[in-house]
Amino acid sequence: MANVSLEFRANAGDSEPQNRLVLILGQLPNLQRVTWAQVKGKLQPAVSQETWQSALSTLNPNPTDNCSLYLNYATVAALPSRVSRHNSPSAAQFLTRLVRNCLPRGASRCIVMVCERSEVFASACAIARAFPLFTRRSSATRKTDKRVVAVEFIIMGQDGGPLDVPTLECLANAADGVRLAARIVDTPCNEMNTDHFLEEIKAVGSELGIVPTVIRGEELKKKGFGGIYGVGKAAEHPPVLAVLSHTPEGATQTIAWVGKGIVYDTGGLSIKGKTSMPGMKRDCGGAAAVLGAFKAAIKQGFKDNLHAVFCLAENAVGPNATRPDDIHLLYSGKTVEINNTDAEGRLVLSDGVAYSSKDLCADIILDIATLTGAQGISTGKYHAAVMTNSEEWEAACVKAGRNSGDLAHPLVYCPELHFSEFTSAVADMKNSVADRENAQSSCAGLFIASHIGFDWPGVWVHVDIASPVHTGERATGFGVAFLLALFGRASEDPMLNLVSPLGPEADAQCEAMERDSKRRRLV
Repeated sequence: MANVSLEFRANAGDSEPQNRLVLILGQLPNLQRVTWAQVKGKLQPAVSQETWQSALSTLNPNPTDNCSLYLNYATVAALPSRVSRHNSPSAAQFLTRLVRNCLPRGASRCIVMVCERSEVFASACAIARAFPLFTRRSSATRKTDKRVVAVEFIIMGQDGGPLDVPTLECLANAADGVRLAARIVDTPCNEMNTDHFLEEIKAVGSELGIVPTVIRGEELKKKGFGGIYGVGKAAEHPPVLAVLSHTPEGATQTIAWVGKGIVYDTGGLSIKGKTSMPGMKRDCGGAAAVLGAFKAAIKQGFKDNLHAVFCLAENAVGPNATRPDDIHLLYSGKTVEINNTDAEGRLVLSDGVAYSSKDLCADIILDIATLTGAQGISTGKYHAAVMTNSEEWEAACVKAGRNSGDLAHPLVYCPELHFSEFTSAVADMKNSVADRENAQSSCAGLFIASHIGFDWPGVWVHVDIASPVHTGERATGFGVAFLLALFGRASEDPMLNLVSPLGPEADAQCEAMERDSKRRRLV
């Protein structure tokens, strides 16, 4: 998979299945509307029209199904014909599985995706997840040949027709962002420590013409970033706060994406067990998603100020490690008594959001993190947990999840009932809850919000992606598509505007609202 090149094309061209493996997939009603003329060039002479029609008649998706058209060279697969209201109409999770299971390995392959135009973006990102970049298998290092997967969309519905070049570029950049994020998350800490991650940030900045702001090591302590410094000070490679800033002319508001980048989480002195520690290389999933989404968003033209804030640290064990009972002064000016060194993500993010508010003067702050194991209990393996101080943004996050395939579902936002869990006798707050049975994921998010203040006039969004950041032992690149869709209206790209939570009706409502009300306005 590591040497696979994804190419999105308006027309993938004709080729016999023996020369180029082909997978045709979509919802069964859409597949049945495909004309033979649209697919015969990729199937003949091995597959006849009669065989094609016969295969379609045998498909009975429950929830999916597939049928071989010619040995394993050509396959047709059906996605669920219906999905529930909390799923994506694209059936993105099923799409990724079908691509992984039904498209054999080969030097030249073709995927023909049959869907409606509104499902193109989510489908492209789902296909990208099926082709991870990272591997250290010895057999893979000996293979230098580049393998190509051509992806063609057949659009159903009133706005059918081939995809134009700008749309294909958007899909390619989004897929590149997803695969970049997944590669970083899949890479173990001996190859992706804070220094390596910083190099990834610099590489993206160089490609976009942006020089990152970097605060590192002891400088963090001097400047008051007690959260990031306290978490990462015991590691061989020092903690880092890095910022990529895009500030175009004519911007009307400032947005900050804050990503948790714990490159490895041992739990610190509150150390994890032997079964819960493996996989903690994935604790940088939030920062990886921010990097992948930032790269794609800027390439597609972002009209507002956008800052990508990376809070990087390794939660290690050593003589300098933070101890339970230590008290840290965070960048917000608030003191935190440590009662659990394994609740470290909220500490680094609290510094990140405070910096976004105080130094970057952000109107909208979104933090994204693999924050709590309780997230998987709250919203499951496929839906990120979202909480925000804005009801409109809560609804927008859910819709952005459905439109992008990176599903999301709200958590309880009720600081007056839950924040007392962090009460400390000697500091402003503790960093972990007193009662672990009282809305753990919500409380973790509230801890972060407290460092910009619950009365902060801007929009704050918290996204917990602890479970959907991976499926099995592979990273998913979760969060990239979600961020691109959620902030699609700030993009110059028509496809990102299409999947944005705001439609024409919402635009008309926004024009009637007061212009200075940042809390009531989506980008």
